[in-house]
Amino acid sequence: MKTSDRYLKIVEWSEEDRCYIGSCPGLMLGGIHGVDEAEVYAELCQAVEEWIELYREDGAPLPPATAGKEFSGKFVVRVGKDLHRILVIRALREGKSLNSYCVNLLRGPASRDQARDAG
Repeated sequence: MKTSDRYLKIVEWSEEDRCYIGSCPGLMLGGIHGVDEAEVYAELCQAVEEWIELYREDGAPLPPATAGKEFSGKFVVRVGKDLHRILVIRALREGKSLNSYCVNLLRGPASRDQARDAG
């Protein structure tokens, strides 16, 4: 396994830029742009290799790996007392736990519509 395999590489279409944009969050700044998805990915892989080499030349430690990372499924968000109270009240009104209510909010309108239609 190459060191670069430890880093998540993302290529996605940008409507705003009207091209594909490749990025490697956590490792490199900026991104690779182009109209061919495969070419952008190939250039991104090369750029990641070059960034890793720059870290090594500078004697800097590499950032933590981002590929293949396991997630616990939980995180803590500090929202302040007032927002916490509002969220609890809204969850109670919908007959949900605070956790279920917030997960539904984070998933966005489509999941809220599905939950409403199922109920």
